[in-house]
Amino acid sequence: MVTHLRKIRDFKVKNPIMIEGLPGIGNVGKIAVDFMIDNLKAKKIYEVHSYHFPNAVFINEKNLVELPMVEVYHTKVNNGDILLLAGDIQPIDEASCYEFCDKILEMFKKLNGKEIITLGGIGLQKVPLSPKVYCTANTKSIINEYESANLQQDIYGVVGPIIG
Repeated sequence: MVTHLRKIRDFKVKNPIMIEGLPGIGNVGKIAVDFMIDNLKAKKIYEVHSYHFPNAVFINEKNLVELPMVEVYHTKVNNGDILLLAGDIQPIDEASCYEFCDKILEMFKKLNGKEIITLGGIGLQKVPLSPKVYCTANTKSIINEYESANLQQDIYGVVGPIIG
């Protein structure tokens, strides 16, 4: 495997939920998860490195170069454990994406994780007057859990395939 998780600190979690936000259309997911990390004062617990990340570097505030990275943070909300997956990049091709996801899922299963929520944007022709938040899942029961959150359930025909 070419994706490696490096544990940064010891932590204890019970049946965590993971919220993922990596760069994509408009960086919607990344911006939302970065906001949660900052406002919930989440602590970094893993760094994820991969030879399948793009061969690029980022310039930080001190004008130094940094390798792209994905990180996992932990926080508690209402006595529940939340893991926040955020980063600068995503793997660069399909095989790399599957390998990366397998590694993240393997870690999440070891922690007895119960649900993963992914965030992303939808590219539209025009900016809507009334933006909407859509919800989809791999089972109808999960969609039903979020019905009371006033999320749009009718996403069919609004988006094509979800990639990444």
